[in-house]
Amino acid sequence: MCGLSGEIRFDGERPDLAAVRRMSDRLAARGPDGQGVWSQGPVALAHRRLKIIDLSELGAQPMTDAEQQVTAVFNGCIYNYQQLREELLGLGHRFESTSDTEVVLKAYRQWGTACVDHFHGMFAFALAEHRTGRLILGRDRLGIKPLYLAGTPGRLRFASSLPALLAAGDVDTSLDPVAIHQYLSWHATVAAPHTVLNGVRKLPPATVRVVEPDGSHRDHRYWQPSYTRRPEYADMGPDEWRDAVLDALRTAVRRRMVADVPVGVLLSGGLDSSLIVALLADEGQRDLATFSVGFDSERGTDGDEFPYSDLIAREFATDHHRLRVPSERVSTALDGAIAAMSEPMISHDVVAFHLLSEQVAKEVKVVQSGQGADEVFAGYHWYPQLAAVDRAGAADRYAETYFDRPHADLARILHPDMLPPDDVSGRFVTDHMAAPGAETALDAALRLDTHVMLVDDPVKRVDNMTMDWGLEARVPFLDHELVELAAACPPELKLADGGKGVLKEAGRKLLPHDVIDRPKGYFPVPAITHMAGPVLERVRDTLQAPQARQRGLFQHAYVAELLAAPEEHRTKRGANALWQVALLETWLQTHGI
Repeated sequence: MCGLSGEIRFDGERPDLAAVRRMSDRLAARGPDGQGVWSQGPVALAHRRLKIIDLSELGAQPMTDAEQQVTAVFNGCIYNYQQLREELLGLGHRFESTSDTEVVLKAYRQWGTACVDHFHGMFAFALAEHRTGRLILGRDRLGIKPLYLAGTPGRLRFASSLPALLAAGDVDTSLDPVAIHQYLSWHATVAAPHTVLNGVRKLPPATVRVVEPDGSHRDHRYWQPSYTRRPEYADMGPDEWRDAVLDALRTAVRRRMVADVPVGVLLSGGLDSSLIVALLADEGQRDLATFSVGFDSERGTDGDEFPYSDLIAREFATDHHRLRVPSERVSTALDGAIAAMSEPMISHDVVAFHLLSEQVAKEVKVVQSGQGADEVFAGYHWYPQLAAVDRAGAADRYAETYFDRPHADLARILHPDMLPPDDVSGRFVTDHMAAPGAETALDAALRLDTHVMLVDDPVKRVDNMTMDWGLEARVPFLDHELVELAAACPPELKLADGGKGVLKEAGRKLLPHDVIDRPKGYFPVPAITHMAGPVLERVRDTLQAPQARQRGLFQHAYVAELLAAPEEHRTKRGANALWQVALLETWLQTHGI
């Protein structure tokens, strides 16, 4: 796990190495164990290293294959790198290190851009071909590892975070109305390639981009599972599905133990993280390090789930660590969390993840996390509503159920210059839902949530918050083979038992029933949910600052209405509307926009 950055020129000039180094400096937290810069011709690459696999200097980056004349920077982990290494050795390749980065280089030499089809893992990479001047950019199937792009007519820069591109300078920081519309409609999800800045874009998940020396490029989307009932599973009943899911999850968890350093688990005490702990214990892991976070209660809202995480820690004899955060710490912790955000994120647990990651990174460099199970296995309470309509009604029901507000409401919220003329967020959902390859309305909704919403909300949140402390988070529920299996699973098995039915049945073979049958929990942060004093003071200062007034993104009357009654205004999904507005403005101010 690391941070990468670079630049390719199309105008005959040399790369701006000072700008590349500024990007790399901004990524230092992602890779505190080493750094490197390489440049040749029109391309420069930089890397910040977090040592997880091959701790020697032979694993340092940028890494060059002298025979192939290709140099690469890589962020992430190829979990099957050892098997691929053996395969490539059998094909005549020679290795100097035991790193997965060198496997990426040799795999590209053997299979070209189709190398990504062979990778099990999370990754973003950039490869520069010395002879042709061509640049290859790639991102993993579920977008677990980020890759941001900032282009001008004569140049393309890329980096693992948006703030790194800002550090390089010369970025168009005008606001993108489409992205702002999605942010306010879709619970802060901004779908690739957009970001809130017109000058920064994201490489979509499951995409390889080939950039030519003249600046032209072509994209290849190399993976998209079918959300249909597949013939090979036609004879499977509920018990067979339960066993197949458990076997696939077991494989996913085992894969993510590949490391030359210890691996821990972020344990909330919910079904998903508890299953990871149980499977690791079943594999023979002893004294597994587990970590939980909790907050002070506010106005009757509990701020922790320690009884459940303690239960799992006792059941499987883990080396358990609890972190309790007082409410007054939340307002000060916001600053660090927002600075770590590549894009604005409104979910309260972003603060929890940031504070937890700070403590966990003192103990281990790698953790497994239960992120993604709710999207992959239909765990949220709104999925039955989506399943209740026919396929043709999927898009309308999705917007009614999940969006924070309809397009018409944005006219009184946004400055007229920032309001798109039509419902761009609704149109995005309609187009996505209409695509073939999803059998039912629920299949279409799960496909959208897994391949778009999940990528640009929960997964991005975990990456940003953990990597700000040099902590690598691995997400077994987003193993692509498990996702393929879940996509083919009959919707009624996923919806059973209040959601995630097939996963709960798998859990009954390993876990205490109290954990499986408990009400669904979240990372609660009551100080934000209820706008506790210090948080509200921070919000007022932000929205009344000169920068906010000069920007004029939001209608003054709307902001005044929110500030006059901080608890009263809620989105359709129940989120605090003041927090949503304030977080975006705070992020813009924090990053100097």
